[in-house]
Amino acid sequence: MRGRMVVITRPAGTASALVRQVRAQGGKPLLLPGLSLRGIDDAAIASAALTIALTDDVLIFTSPAAVRFAARLAPLRTEATVLAVGQGTARALRRYGIAEPLTPELRQDSEGLLEHSALNALRDRRVALIGAAGGRGVLRAELAARGAHLREVHVYRRVAPRLQRRHVDALKHLPASAAVLLSSAEALGYLQQLLPAAAFAKLCAATAVVSSERLAEAARAAGFKQVSVAASALSGDLLAAAAF
Repeated sequence: MRGRMVVITRPAGTASALVRQVRAQGGKPLLLPGLSLRGIDDAAIASAALTIALTDDVLIFTSPAAVRFAARLAPLRTEATVLAVGQGTARALRRYGIAEPLTPELRQDSEGLLEHSALNALRDRRVALIGAAGGRGVLRAELAARGAHLREVHVYRRVAPRLQRRHVDALKHLPASAAVLLSSAEALGYLQQLLPAAAFAKLCAATAVVSSERLAEAARAAGFKQVSVAASALSGDLLAAAAF
């Protein structure tokens, strides 16, 4: 990356491995969290709901964070068919004892997962969607339309990040050659909402490196002129696309 500034917008406290990868490739990481992740207020209720969900026919984990927070609530022991929205989520599941989670074959997102053959015949099957409240609702709507007995288990919360003066000050000197790694439309929305207009304009003058075509559209709508689409939200794919 030859000294390129790389802005990392992953949730606070989750970017240490990506920081190391950026430095290993000669880049200069700049942390600008677009989200904060929190546990559920009533962990006992969430734990009970998850324990029941683990007896369902199909489990779908929507993010690596969903796996981590779920594992804090109950051991992830199940006889269900387990699916992950992407490879990062699948890796997290394997760390917590799910040996062979199923993943999308092509697109590493909700739409890609819905194309998996394991989700073709869901009528009257018990399906648990494990993640956080909110989001686009693509999985929720389509699983219900396919006739599944759908259960949603919220194991964590996505909330606005706590941006400090140092974050804003760092953007004042952000060069146009910088790469801004984006894998969440919600994080982009919070940054647009919380940053002063001048600071967000500096961010948009850099190149957005996004994890999907859908997010590319969101980045352009927010004001980014230069957008590079990565193969997935995996760190390696984002950094490969950032090496422009």
